[in-house]
Amino acid sequence: MMSVGQGYWVYLLAWVVLHFTWQGLFLLISWQACDRIMSAAPPQTRYRAACFHLTALAAAPPPVHYPAFTSRSPGQHVGGPLGCLARLGAEHQPSTLTCMASKERPMRNSTFSRFEVSELTETNGSTRRLAIACLVAIVALLLGQAALGITVPVPASDQTIAPERAAQYFAEAEALSRQDGGRLWGVSLYGPMILVDPESHQAVANQADGEGRLTKSGKVFVGKLPPSITVANTAIDWAGVHWTMVMWPLTEDPDGRALLMMHECFHRIQDALGMPAASPVNAHLESREGRIWMLLEWRALEAALEETGAPRKAALDDALLFRAYRQSLFPKAAEEERALEMNEGLAEYTGVKLSTRSISEMTALAACGLRQAREWASLARSFAYDTGPAYGALLDSSGADWRSQVRTTRDFAALTRAAYNLAAAAPSAERALVRARAYRGEYVIATETERDRVFRERVAKYRAAFLSGPVLILPMGKTFNYSFDPSQTLPLDDTKTIYFSSRVTDDWGILEAPGGVLLVREGQWRVQVPAPAKLSGTPLQGDGWTLTLQNGWLLAPSARAGDYVLKPEKGRP
Repeated sequence: MMSVGQGYWVYLLAWVVLHFTWQGLFLLISWQACDRIMSAAPPQTRYRAACFHLTALAAAPPPVHYPAFTSRSPGQHVGGPLGCLARLGAEHQPSTLTCMASKERPMRNSTFSRFEVSELTETNGSTRRLAIACLVAIVALLLGQAALGITVPVPASDQTIAPERAAQYFAEAEALSRQDGGRLWGVSLYGPMILVDPESHQAVANQADGEGRLTKSGKVFVGKLPPSITVANTAIDWAGVHWTMVMWPLTEDPDGRALLMMHECFHRIQDALGMPAASPVNAHLESREGRIWMLLEWRALEAALEETGAPRKAALDDALLFRAYRQSLFPKAAEEERALEMNEGLAEYTGVKLSTRSISEMTALAACGLRQAREWASLARSFAYDTGPAYGALLDSSGADWRSQVRTTRDFAALTRAAYNLAAAAPSAERALVRARAYRGEYVIATETERDRVFRERVAKYRAAFLSGPVLILPMGKTFNYSFDPSQTLPLDDTKTIYFSSRVTDDWGILEAPGGVLLVREGQWRVQVPAPAKLSGTPLQGDGWTLTLQNGWLLAPSARAGDYVLKPEKGRP
């Protein structure tokens, strides 16, 4: 025969399970509603909301009502399952819950009346059936949750890209492209796009790849890029598809996000437009003369953007004078500057054009960019991000059909002179210096002269570390790829440039170099870093860099004493 205490616990458990069931169903519906509302929220926010619902489920805040077999009055409410069981443990000792009639323990001294004991005994079987039914219901709810794919988001550190947020960004990019309707470049800018976290290499794409490496998840396709892929804002061929790649996370600013996505979408289509990407060194723009006349060109362009009519034409004429004079000082300047402007300049123009709502807004943004760029430490690889939108806005304001001509002309200066009917004059130092006075030329020359002194000292320091001293040479193979910050470069000369905060991948492995790498573009192109102090260790480490080698590669002494070079092991193809 079951004791009254045992029956009490079975009966109590049945009510607890019953209330747990409806509470769980209510909280499940509540979580689903919150999850839909917060679909675009950061993963950490969604994670906190999920933890709140799980905590609520465990604590069961709604009061649980169960028949009171104790001295409490019938109908008295007690806290949820955890509170209920805890309170019972404190209030009812086993001796008071064993209520069988005996001489040693008269019924009148027990907690229960005879009527309640009889009722409990009679309902014991139905109570057990009720508990079993509720447990089955809970299991069914859990199985249903799994079948429907109802999941709790993990913290942002584990789930680096939110699929819902990625789908939102894809929709934004598609809307911008549809709004353009091919007017800029005659083709749709939107196409295969993949967002990639540079730390985890987790990826979310807007379409399937060509090799089945991505898995469909709702409206997007998810997967992971191999470590050999260098993550950057660029166009990339991977898994049988030519993608627009954008690094995660994107800015929360919708205008900045639109600019970035459209910039990178241009890079995906530029080969088809007959304007393949080029990345010349432009080392002259780190010299004193090169920087002086670039900064003066920017000041004149800013004035042109802020003026209209005759004042605009006069400022434009000055900008083109400063440009021509600068390019006359360096043999390769005109060719190299045009090449980068047709690459990054047109890409940035595309981003600014499609992220602004009017020509006046675009003009103001281009002028602001020119002013901010004056503070950039390096101009060699970054200047086109500002001249592109500036000349593009001025050409758009002129009403000229310049975009149909740029594929053949490939020169902002020539297009601008034609659009504004400006005569080309032979550049002269005397005329350039006279016109520079209108743009605070004396100040620019003085500050750049001081900057050049510091720059020469910096160049000498890095020459000693990356050229004169012992170095590790990494050959450039067929799979060579690298990423860097365009505003953090240091050209040592026309063929040698240091790229800071760089990541390089090739057949030999992965080189992470926050301290910079030297890219040598002469003879057999190669990468160099300061030689490591120790030739062992995994990964191999040196001053400002870490190298993870692929199997089959080793360090060997190079021709110059103290230098080392990466070589494949014997027998490796």
